Amino acid sequence: MADDTAVVWFRRDLRIHDNAALLAACDADELLAVYAFDPREYGERAFGGRDSFRFEKTGPYRARFRREAVADLRERLRDRGSDLVVRHERPEVAVPAVAEAVDADAVHYQSLPVPEEVDVETALRGRLRDLGVTPSRRWTHTLYHPNDLPVEYTEISDTYTRFRETVENRATVREPLPDPDVPDAPTEEVDAGSIPDAGALGVDEAEDDDRAALAFVGGETAALDRLDRYVFEEDRLREYKQTRNGLSGQGFSSKLSAWLTEGCLSPRTVRREVERYERERVANDSTYWLLFELIWRDFFGFQFAKHGTDFFRRGGIRGRDDIHWRDDDEQFGRWAAGETGVPFVDAAMRELNATGYQSNRARQNAASFLANDLRIDWRRGAAYFETQLVDYDPASNYGNWAYIAGVGNDSRDRSFDVVGQAKRYDADGEYVARWIPELAALPAGAVHEPWTLSDAERAQYGVRLGVDYPEPMVDPTDR
Repeated sequence: MADDTAVVWFRRDLRIHDNAALLAACDADELLAVYAFDPREYGERAFGGRDSFRFEKTGPYRARFRREAVADLRERLRDRGSDLVVRHERPEVAVPAVAEAVDADAVHYQSLPVPEEVDVETALRGRLRDLGVTPSRRWTHTLYHPNDLPVEYTEISDTYTRFRETVENRATVREPLPDPDVPDAPTEEVDAGSIPDAGALGVDEAEDDDRAALAFVGGETAALDRLDRYVFEEDRLREYKQTRNGLSGQGFSSKLSAWLTEGCLSPRTVRREVERYERERVANDSTYWLLFELIWRDFFGFQFAKHGTDFFRRGGIRGRDDIHWRDDDEQFGRWAAGETGVPFVDAAMRELNATGYQSNRARQNAASFLANDLRIDWRRGAAYFETQLVDYDPASNYGNWAYIAGVGNDSRDRSFDVVGQAKRYDADGEYVARWIPELAALPAGAVHEPWTLSDAERAQYGVRLGVDYPEPMVDPTDR
């Protein structure tokens, strides 16, 4: 039986297409949509738990992207004769207040796996039940639905390869849901509210940099445009596996992650478009590899549903106590600022700070240097990425950092030979030269190892280590 009046609470599902929570809510006679900018997601906060530290929760690039995504969702709902109520308040306060104002029968929303998000949902459900309003949750964030997994999510393998083989052989991906017909809003007067600017959220304004790989614009409209551009318009998918380790430019990878994270784009829609591409153009290792990466995203999402807060401990889900993690503010600050004296790491961090983005290859090397070369608490690095990344996904970010640090889902040594990686993936030195202009005059053979130059060569190229560019923090030859 349909509700007379429903509220749909948008979270990290900022889209109309393939949205189970929205579709269920649209069965009601009347519908009002709500989004709440949670103040706890902005500004400085304590990491929490043992060995806590303080960090900025959300930086300027993700904050801007999210505001754009909410604005785009509001416009898309208005185009359908509806609207989006926006609040700058804790969701467990804002959403029940709106539900009470319109005498809603039910609130429909997305359920998420990360402990902070689970806590918000739990608080919301309690308040709704106190009001006599039915909470109704849907899982909308992964490629595979948890009900379609061959085993309960609590029993899934902690090894990616085993998880992937299991779901590929014993599970199916549901087809994307249709776009709904959105009912009229309730007749009760509810202030639509305004989208808070950066100052109201307590974050700096994002500054554009013309060296950025891509200008990330938030919202479902931009998400669908990017998917079509990468897959069909530019026909990049056929070479994805070969180009995905690129470092500069917009076309070497799909760069769908920011839209997937905020839910502007459904992973099932991505899969559908990949399959259409395979039917219409070509099916090869590259077309499969994009789906392979989506399964990685699922893997970490379900891992967080399984292990919860264990992922945020120094010893990770493996409870390791045999690694001596250090807390060194000076060294951490040099890493974060891109002043380690190791060009590949510094280029990666300078790109992150200037644009909110790094390629996957750059992320792995920057993370490995902090966790494995400096042995600084890996969670500080993960939290810094949480602040800066436009495409920060809680499960993927902390899951990958734990993986690199040796406390997560892989028992192997994940330490990277950063200089070797630089020579392999930035052989011409173009990436380092782009982000470290003080090294741009160096020949490709020296740009990744300026410490190998003679005094005469340094003078020739105008590079004084310790003056123009830092001496390396560690002995690069000590591998």
